[in-house]
Amino acid sequence: MREVLLGVDVGGTTTAAGAVTAAGEVLLEESAPTHRAGPGTAGRTIVELIETVMRRARAERLAVTGIGVGVPGIVDPARGTIGDEAHHVPDLMGLPLGAHLTERFGVPAFVDNDVNALALAEYTFGLGRDARSLVVLAPGTGFGAGIILDGRLVRGAHGFGGEFGHAPVNFAGRPCWCGGRGCLAVYASGRGIAEAGRERAATAPGAELLRLAGGDLHAITAPLVFQAAAAGDQMAGAVIDEACRALGAMIGIIVNGLNPEVVVITGGVAAAYAPLEKKVLAAAAEHAFNRALAQTRVTIVPGDKRLTMRGAAALVLYERAVRVEPPGSETRRV
Repeated sequence: MREVLLGVDVGGTTTAAGAVTAAGEVLLEESAPTHRAGPGTAGRTIVELIETVMRRARAERLAVTGIGVGVPGIVDPARGTIGDEAHHVPDLMGLPLGAHLTERFGVPAFVDNDVNALALAEYTFGLGRDARSLVVLAPGTGFGAGIILDGRLVRGAHGFGGEFGHAPVNFAGRPCWCGGRGCLAVYASGRGIAEAGRERAATAPGAELLRLAGGDLHAITAPLVFQAAAAGDQMAGAVIDEACRALGAMIGIIVNGLNPEVVVITGGVAAAYAPLEKKVLAAAAEHAFNRALAQTRVTIVPGDKRLTMRGAAALVLYERAVRVEPPGSETRRV
């Protein structure tokens, strides 16, 4: 039988699972609403999707040898336990998901933050494959990030490493839903852009942005703000300019502070940023060392569930490599 890994991407609305080869090819995939059986059923959905993919894999003579799971929140990767901070699937908080899946399915299971998984996907299979250092920035509903330096995933002492979405880019800025102020997520995430658009439209009843939303403030979404800005609406344009400046400032911080070879911007909002890449890089140039920025490959690519499934599979490969290495050695390219 051919060996494969099972990668799971858990989202606030949709969860996807797939059988992935060691080369990153997705052979089988299934998806479902994260809470398809009602509130509090995300764990049940994860198990059922894994069962379905495993059943299909056996029929295709594929042997699942490990499970990787990416979740949108803080994770203690050593224990596979999901923390209670900045989590977008609250019913998973405190759950020892890694141990639970290992016991249930009889193969090693590893759990990590979903953007850490994205970073591993790009490092192992994608844009960072020829690099030793890479940072992924993932503007979506929120704003995540993942860091790999010298072949090592940077998680921090307690799983908070790489939370650039909640680093301030404006000390006197708007309050963030994390409890901080002026965070990158407030300006550059889908939720932050939508909220900024609604706030501005609420003060201007004749705004074009509000007209495009049919007069309903709640219908103003991040895609609509990007659309209105591209059509020349000044109010929406100001929101998007602010988002690009914030994203550029964070790229500058990363380039100066970590000096990675590659920066990848991906996720649910990345496609909307792609036409604005020059504007984002111009903003980054205001903050980064010129030569450091010039030597950094900065790429904006749309995100999708398959990429995070591949990242969850790469998590299994990474953990296998790390756990068999002697202390102090570098992680081998898997």
